[in-house]
Amino acid sequence: MQISELPQHIGETVTLTAWLQDKSGKGKIQFLKLRDGSGFVQGTVFKGDVSEEVFEAAKRLSQEQSLSVTGEVRADERAPSGVEISVRDLKALTEVVGDYPITPKEHGVDFLLDHRHLHLRHRRPWAIMRVRDCVQRAIVDFYHSEGFVRFDAPFFTPNAAEGTTELFEIDMFGEEKAYLSQTGQLHAEAGALAFGRVYTFGPTFRAEKSKTRRHLLEFWMVEPEVAPSNHEQNMALQERFVSFLVRRALEECAAELELLGRDVSRLAGAAEGNYPRVTYTDALDIIRGHIEAGDLPENVQADVQPVEWGDDFGAPHETILGYHFDRPVIVERYPASFKAFYMQPDPADPRLALCDDMIAPDGYGEIIGGSERIHDYDLLRERIEGEGLPLEAFEWYLDLRRYGSVPHAGFGMGLERVIAWICGIDHIREAIPFPRMLTRMAP
Repeated sequence: MQISELPQHIGETVTLTAWLQDKSGKGKIQFLKLRDGSGFVQGTVFKGDVSEEVFEAAKRLSQEQSLSVTGEVRADERAPSGVEISVRDLKALTEVVGDYPITPKEHGVDFLLDHRHLHLRHRRPWAIMRVRDCVQRAIVDFYHSEGFVRFDAPFFTPNAAEGTTELFEIDMFGEEKAYLSQTGQLHAEAGALAFGRVYTFGPTFRAEKSKTRRHLLEFWMVEPEVAPSNHEQNMALQERFVSFLVRRALEECAAELELLGRDVSRLAGAAEGNYPRVTYTDALDIIRGHIEAGDLPENVQADVQPVEWGDDFGAPHETILGYHFDRPVIVERYPASFKAFYMQPDPADPRLALCDDMIAPDGYGEIIGGSERIHDYDLLRERIEGEGLPLEAFEWYLDLRRYGSVPHAGFGMGLERVIAWICGIDHIREAIPFPRMLTRMAP
């Protein structure tokens, strides 16, 4: 029996294997806070209901000791799960060696990250990882329901595949160099031209010396590519996708989000869809309007400056945009000057790219970046050469335009940023089991 199943067995006697998260009590009663990975429940041990041996065993239990518990499941409206167990028998399965380091007292962030392998057992990270699992399953369900094929891109990329300033270099046996991939997109484009609709889903790597709450060195990305497709269809896919993920999390993880203290009403608009779309130029006006009026979110400094046309947004500007809307906003048609070489120019204004970012509300910033891809061979070759990239490294990529090219589009979504937003947590380091950051490589 698992703890998550107990509400369906009220009035029955059950046995479960669990760990002791904490305990309290005095005199003739002991309260055992139990966990088993599926949930949490309180076991109540009354001296009159058990043998002297069992009662003394309950008093001797140590934090995180594993045990077998038998008792009657009783309804309890005060309990988060709605039930508790009236213990009739218990047996310690192992002994705890030494004192468990994470006690009920307050601990600092660094201490908890140093003990991440143990902290994952506790309520807050437990709830976040359950939401992560739900969203990961929803990603697979969504794309398969839309006729996509999962397509795995390599983690190793060849020399200077997109420029090496943000890539981790790998010594290939002292003979040549390779890099850890920062995106599966280019290979996914090959998949799209073979299968029509594909998505990659796995870890990616960015060698950015950043310590902000939005950055990790290793994180997970889902990257769909569709051929044929265009900019408008690409944005529509993004909206269907994100609203699906939020609905699934609200349906399946209500208890976890409540445990985290997430105001789920803040996710209602995202679950509905109908995401506003604004151009980059219109977004500049929105940002400037809030700054000039002094109408800023609490976490944006008062001296923030407007964005000049041709410059990219910073984190404060994305926060202002997210604050302006009650659901994710899609900002489209950025200047091509600071966007990737493979993005299709806007035929109405070649200064712009047919691209977009989806920005989440509540200060969580960009969660998706996407574009229509250049499908013309000559233009793509010109862009590669214009970026100073080695043409030979992209011959295979140009082949996709030589042989049967069509307009196509795709995007990338950072899983941890979406998890952080849905859960309402401050830093994406909490959204992955073992974060890898500039200052942390262990455990």
